Amino acid sequence: MSNSTVPDPHGSEAVAASIERRWALLAVILMASTIVVVVFTGLHWSMMPPSRVETIRPETLNVSGEFVESNLGSEVKPDGSVTVRIVAQQYSFTPQCLLVPAGVPITFRATSADVVHGFLITRTNINTMVEPGYISTFRSTFASPGDHLMPCHEYCGTGHQGMWAHVKVIDRSAFMQMAANSRRLSCAK
Repeated sequence: MSNSTVPDPHGSEAVAASIERRWALLAVILMASTIVVVVFTGLHWSMMPPSRVETIRPETLNVSGEFVESNLGSEVKPDGSVTVRIVAQQYSFTPQCLLVPAGVPITFRATSADVVHGFLITRTNINTMVEPGYISTFRSTFASPGDHLMPCHEYCGTGHQGMWAHVKVIDRSAFMQMAANSRRLSCAK
């Protein structure tokens, strides 16, 4: 028997080929548009950083400005909110222990003195990168008192595994009473 082609009286082969060409064209268009978006976004953001990005000079953190050591830790603002300032550097966070109240809006302001670090507070949705030259700002409210670990989750060198701090959440009234006696609060002794 010979392998001769049987004529297709319904034209299904042509229909199938046409549908396959359309799907192939759609796949090429999707891949090309994805590449265009990635290239445009990469070029656009490298020329113009996102709005509200605060920059800082990492080499002068300990000399002057918002992140000098005496200004780190928790501070109660006149509106009752709390601002926490923290500096990450190989291989520690300063301060090592943060004291914050439960049920109060807290603004975290963090920066790095040297390399990229991670800022993660366990059992919360707080998770960001801390980059030298930039101030990372994020807000959160802790629902109840408790202790949380704060490990660095971005590899920052050979001592990375030992880079962690504590976040101690206490009752609001106890925190405000402590804040009345001190300008900056930290649970580090």
